[in-house]
Amino acid sequence: MSDLISDGMTKVVWASSISNINAPTTTELNAGSDFTTRVTPDGLKIDPSTADVDTSSLASAFDTKTVGRVGYDTEVTFKRGTTGGEDLPYTTLKYGVSGYLVVRRGVAYATAWATSQKCEVYPITCGEPQNSSPAANEVMKFVSPMKVTSPPATAATVA
Repeated sequence: MSDLISDGMTKVVWASSISNINAPTTTELNAGSDFTTRVTPDGLKIDPSTADVDTSSLASAFDTKTVGRVGYDTEVTFKRGTTGGEDLPYTTLKYGVSGYLVVRRGVAYATAWATSQKCEVYPITCGEPQNSSPAANEVMKFVSPMKVTSPPATAATVA
């Protein structure tokens, strides 16, 4: 079977500084906070949208369009923790905090960052954290709404 399974094949890092988002270094990525084990299995939401630009004219008998602006609806759902390290996403990702959300897909989570790996780098400013409603048989969670502040590097290569 040639399907790529996503279980255990994603890494999520919060970096406070990256000098070139198209080529983040292993040093920058290792200096970031690895939040992967705190993200819920369905908690990584990075949804791009592309606006339509109407290119038809008064003479048109058919509606034509081309691609317009791109935007991202981004939020991450985290598990709360009982220790400072486990609760680092909650204490770090406060309203107005800026940094970089880095996502690597298709490589085993435990694999160390290495040059030539592909990743996505999103310049982010965090919104107000949203505590999830308590529920039976669930861990305590919160959602960090994130605003992409400039064009991301969705096909970055680790340098």
